[in-house]
Amino acid sequence: MIGERAARKWAAREPYAATSIVSTLAIVILVLAVVLLLFLVGGLLGARRRDIEHAPVYHQHLREADHALEQARATDRGWDREVMEGVVRAALATSHPGKTIDRLDLVLVDDRPGVHQDRARFEAQTGGRLVPVVLSRSEAGWSADQVG
Repeated sequence: MIGERAARKWAAREPYAATSIVSTLAIVILVLAVVLLLFLVGGLLGARRRDIEHAPVYHQHLREADHALEQARATDRGWDREVMEGVVRAALATSHPGKTIDRLDLVLVDDRPGVHQDRARFEAQTGGRLVPVVLSRSEAGWSADQVG
């Protein structure tokens, strides 16, 4: 009798014990999944924040690299940057008298076959404002096509 009573008691506990182990395992897996999800979301938010903070520096470096590339391309093609800058400064003095040029960047070189279709684009910074200047080339030399 004591053995039967103990066996019934044990049989009654066994299904409960098996479900409690599964429930505990399910809870542990769920908690780990939530923690991993939180790490993933936190990492994505951190990366996004870093990208936003470094975006101006990145874009500045990109612009400097593009400008250096255009200058190198112009130099390799035999274009005289000093002559071109002189034409830009003269055009700006005519169209924007009294303005000082803080910075002058060569941003685009359009070197086509022959001399008559060559074009260059500069951006002049005058008093915090960017003024685009487009030069064209003929046999007589460089001249300003568009200012502002």
